[in-house]
Amino acid sequence: MRNGAVTGWLLLLPAAALLVLFTHWPIVGSVWDSFYSTPKGSRPPVFIGLDNYQAMVADEVFWKSLWNNLWFALGTIPVSIALALAMALWVNSTMRGRTWLRMAFFTPTVLPMIAVANIWLFFYTPQYGLLEKLTTALGFGTHNWLGSESTALACVIVVAIWKEAGFFMIFYLAALQSIPPSLSEAAALEGASRGYYLRRIVLPLLMPTTLFILVNAVINAVRMVDHIIVMTKGGPNNATSLLLFHVYQVGFSFWDTGYAAALTVVLLVVLAVAALGQFVFLDKKVHYQ
Repeated sequence: MRNGAVTGWLLLLPAAALLVLFTHWPIVGSVWDSFYSTPKGSRPPVFIGLDNYQAMVADEVFWKSLWNNLWFALGTIPVSIALALAMALWVNSTMRGRTWLRMAFFTPTVLPMIAVANIWLFFYTPQYGLLEKLTTALGFGTHNWLGSESTALACVIVVAIWKEAGFFMIFYLAALQSIPPSLSEAAALEGASRGYYLRRIVLPLLMPTTLFILVNAVINAVRMVDHIIVMTKGGPNNATSLLLFHVYQVGFSFWDTGYAAALTVVLLVVLAVAALGQFVFLDKKVHYQ
């Protein structure tokens, strides 16, 4: 029995070491650095307590980024999940060409983020982009989609949905294919409509997958930075600046590592609260087979 326990811990050791080295230790280091000033040349960091957090409260760009991230999450998470579920239900049905349709839905997921951003950057290009060609053909005037504060964030949201929906679809498709066909047959014998079967049987059985997808969608909404760097660089007037992009700017453009560490701590707290809230409120509705 003891040898089995030792063997189990030894098998777990490589994964645990990587987890501590690349996840837990950086978190502890960020919390520690958030209480120190940024080292300048030969001057070592100095303990400054909560000064970085006080600066954060007075930072208008931080609050703007936080507000943008909230709207970004509200725009991407429910639409991506609903679209992924609809696509999974579609390609799970018996239809001709469903293999090609699955591949078409999943293709955006395997494309590199920088490539996706450049593709959509071409779509949004004023006067020459594909979107401009369509709006001009329909009689609408030209518009700088990424250069306008009123449309820039919405344009980035569309790109994120296009990139993520196919990825979430794969998980829903796998979950749908694990549902026993006997349930559908029993529902049909009882005279249940397809809508009733979907609402009362399929969706409850998909709740574990939905919870998993929801957690990943929240993480993706907070860690978005690649598209922002390529497409807008946070502009115009910080209209598309998100939390992680603000951390990137402070840490690597302004080289204020102490303040960037404080921003990272707040980012981790936001993620932890969001994940905890999802598990607390949704776990009661999850049916595990």
